[in-house]
Amino acid sequence: MIKRLHISNYALIDTLDIGFAEGLTIITGETGAGKSIILGALSLILGERADSKAIRDTSAKTIVEATFDITGYQLEPFFKENDIDWFESECLLRRELSPNGRSRAFINDTPVQLNVLRELSTRLLDIHSQHSNMLLSNPAFQLSILDSLAANDILLNDYRKAYQSYRDTLAKLENTRRDIEKLRNDEDYIRFQLNQLQAMQLQPDEDQELEALQNKLSNVTWLKESLWNVENELNNNENNILERLSAIAAQLEEAERNLPEIAGTHERVRTALIDLKDIAHSVSATVETLEDDPAALARVDERLSNIYALEHKHNAQGVNQLIEIQQNFEKQLNEIEHNDGILAELEALVQTHRSTALKIAEHLSAKRHEAARSFGKELLDMAAPLGMKNIAFDVEFNTTDLTESGIDRVEFIMAFNKNQRPMPVKDTASGGEISRVMLCIKTIVASHIKLPSIIFDEVDTGVSGDIANRIGEMMAEIADNIQVIAITHLPQVAAHGKHHLRVFKTDTDVETLTRVEQLDEQERVMEVARMLSGKGLDQAAIENAKSLISHNTKTTNTK
Repeated sequence: MIKRLHISNYALIDTLDIGFAEGLTIITGETGAGKSIILGALSLILGERADSKAIRDTSAKTIVEATFDITGYQLEPFFKENDIDWFESECLLRRELSPNGRSRAFINDTPVQLNVLRELSTRLLDIHSQHSNMLLSNPAFQLSILDSLAANDILLNDYRKAYQSYRDTLAKLENTRRDIEKLRNDEDYIRFQLNQLQAMQLQPDEDQELEALQNKLSNVTWLKESLWNVENELNNNENNILERLSAIAAQLEEAERNLPEIAGTHERVRTALIDLKDIAHSVSATVETLEDDPAALARVDERLSNIYALEHKHNAQGVNQLIEIQQNFEKQLNEIEHNDGILAELEALVQTHRSTALKIAEHLSAKRHEAARSFGKELLDMAAPLGMKNIAFDVEFNTTDLTESGIDRVEFIMAFNKNQRPMPVKDTASGGEISRVMLCIKTIVASHIKLPSIIFDEVDTGVSGDIANRIGEMMAEIADNIQVIAITHLPQVAAHGKHHLRVFKTDTDVETLTRVEQLDEQERVMEVARMLSGKGLDQAAIENAKSLISHNTKTTNTK
């Protein structure tokens, strides 16, 4: 349950600390006193959208902080899953708004994403207002009620995982079908391109080797002339280099006998001489291989021309990339030839995932039908004392294809008068009737899911007298099991409270501020008397208030 609410720098609130206790807490106050402001601040804890216009002093942050007693609620897995410090008995939720519009959320002083704050806070507190009554005609809301009553959380989570697997596999199948269809449409083109590449019988790095050969064949005359000149200079001409070096080596060998400091020089010359003789031999052998072969050159030119044409056509950089393109064409044709098997495997997988999801969905549906039967009986029993003794209620189920929520589409149908045909809620109920029905529904849901706290915001609007008193009794009964906070303008409801808070405005020299005070027994009597009599507070109203509070206190104690 919520133990404390701190609000600072929000709308008409400079700073406010409100303590809450177990049982039924009543909140009253004049219209415009600031009750809705307090709820607006509290909604920030529930993850609602932040509005920077609500920041009172734009030079400071707005802070809303709520402390909850979570003793006995199985929330530890949530904290561990989100890597948040876990304390067994208490939890602190905080929301901060900066003047620049930035919003930050914290759980136990750990920064969290807003969706994490929202997920936890909705397990701790529910705010029900007149605006919430609009949800009653929403099929998704109606289905969520049945799931809450059937305790379908775990089953729903399992179903959504199975449904997502089914949808993902189905999407993959559809995408594969489109890809294969496109490949089939392009098959002739792909096969033509592949045949053209295969006919070339390309070899890795072939273009580089051909370009080197082309350069050689194109320059045979010049190359032979250059090599002849080298060979002549080294070995053939009179007084050639090899003969001269041989003579030099002999002279150095003779000189070394008398000049030890040049020892070994003749061997170095002879080593150079050996290298040059080898060069001369290689040059001579190469010259003999060089022949002018226009036919060979023509063949090389044609081969390179064909390769260059393919490279240009396929926007490829070299033969190696052409080979990769060829391999890709081969892969595509292989997929076309084997696509029936690929599709069959995916279709089987889709059916497997669909069957899994459908099995869980059918289990969900069975639990929803069971919950609907007990829910209808509870609703009728609870609504009759609220002035709806002729109410009829049923849940219509329609089976659909698999959706995110299962195979059920539900609609609540109701009748409020004898001999009236039950119709969808939106077509048959008045505003006051919807308000009372929603009060019953919230009561039933809260009792089943063991929600720690629920806030009713003027849900008693439009009723009075005995029905108002019965609404107060119902809230008091709910408060025996969970914490209930009720904002009301009805003295019959207020008289049932175990605790009473009054919201009021006060003026300073420069501004108007919202304040909250905890009423003692005497102050509570005066507040209920004021609600009974309006502006003219008199002794009769006070006595009436005492009687009303005393009667309700005895009734509560008797129960």
